[in-house]
Amino acid sequence: MKVQLSTIHKNLEGSWQVTGSKSEANRLLILQALFPKITIENISNSDDSKVLKKALTSSKELIDIHHAGTAMRFSTAYFAAQEGREVILTGSQRMQERPIKILVDALKSLGADIEYQKQEGYPPLLIKGKKITNNKVNLAANISSQYISALMLTAPSLPNGLEITLEGKVTSTPYILMTLSLLTDLGVEASFQNNIISIKPFQLSQEKVFTVESDWSSASYFYSLAALSDSAKIKISSYKQQSLQGDSSLVQLYQKLGVKTTFLENTIELEKDTSVALPEIYKANLASSPDLAQTIAVTCLGLGIGCELTGLHTLKIKETDRLVALQNEISKFGAQIEITNDSLKLHAHHNLKENVSVATYNDHRMAMAFAPLALKTMLQIEDAGVVSKSFPDFWEAMSFYKIKVEEI
Repeated sequence: MKVQLSTIHKNLEGSWQVTGSKSEANRLLILQALFPKITIENISNSDDSKVLKKALTSSKELIDIHHAGTAMRFSTAYFAAQEGREVILTGSQRMQERPIKILVDALKSLGADIEYQKQEGYPPLLIKGKKITNNKVNLAANISSQYISALMLTAPSLPNGLEITLEGKVTSTPYILMTLSLLTDLGVEASFQNNIISIKPFQLSQEKVFTVESDWSSASYFYSLAALSDSAKIKISSYKQQSLQGDSSLVQLYQKLGVKTTFLENTIELEKDTSVALPEIYKANLASSPDLAQTIAVTCLGLGIGCELTGLHTLKIKETDRLVALQNEISKFGAQIEITNDSLKLHAHHNLKENVSVATYNDHRMAMAFAPLALKTMLQIEDAGVVSKSFPDFWEAMSFYKIKVEEI
């Protein structure tokens, strides 16, 4: 499905309920599979969470997690510790190009039985579940936090728990802390000090209910709408000020782009703040929230300002190489953008080309990041249905906030 986007008007207001956080929901789905007395409320309706839930409840030998990277990593560790269970874990063609060797090596060092079915270091994987009694593992600290969280989530079900030593500087601390917080909320004895994560074995004796906070990365598109509007009073829910999600840094990041955030009960209100003087070049290190990079870069493009974003080394192994994808698509609007392995530099550009057709590369965030730009110029989004990966009702939300969405 290809859609054409234009604006009806640029004064935005109204309330929208955003689906539960995919990051929180997927962690809780693993914990629920290990400890069935857990109940999850406000669970994400994203494709990724649906795929993971299906994988964890399947009795089949072949399990296909499609494009869901989190599901691949979390379920690799989960199935490795399911004694007597044998599965082949596979995914889409892109998933089979995304590395998983670091996690597999860590699990093998603990005694797991995992074999590559095609290319060394990549899915699909043949996993023969075993009782894992080894309880010490070392990992480089600058790797994707999903590898670390995958081990942490399975750890309380292991007979001797797990001690993970991270070597070097940790780059994705918020996601590790999210996992740690969910474990401690469950009642697990767990700590993270001096680069050592320690998790004790655990059994859940009584019912436990978790309510998933709405997704902050999904909130980023509403922040972009507010920044690019003439005026905005946008309310989105359900959010809390003391969030577990690293992407809640949106509040500070977008303050400099003219968006004021007010926390109400379970709701945030976004207002366009015209008193803010926009920087000529917006600078941010997004090592703790790399999923915001595409949205922020496109917001800066729409505002006619430059930006320098760093800490983006994990973007090359996402659904696509997001840095190359951003460079390709932003260039179509006439702007100049330079990338390295972990950064991008956008030069200020004022006359955006119209009717650009934006390719999405099987990446939900490419489609959603560019959509708010319709407040500045008419554009088209290819493969618009890809948004279902994390935000199935995204186009309804855009229509609600006066973006005209027409299938072509």
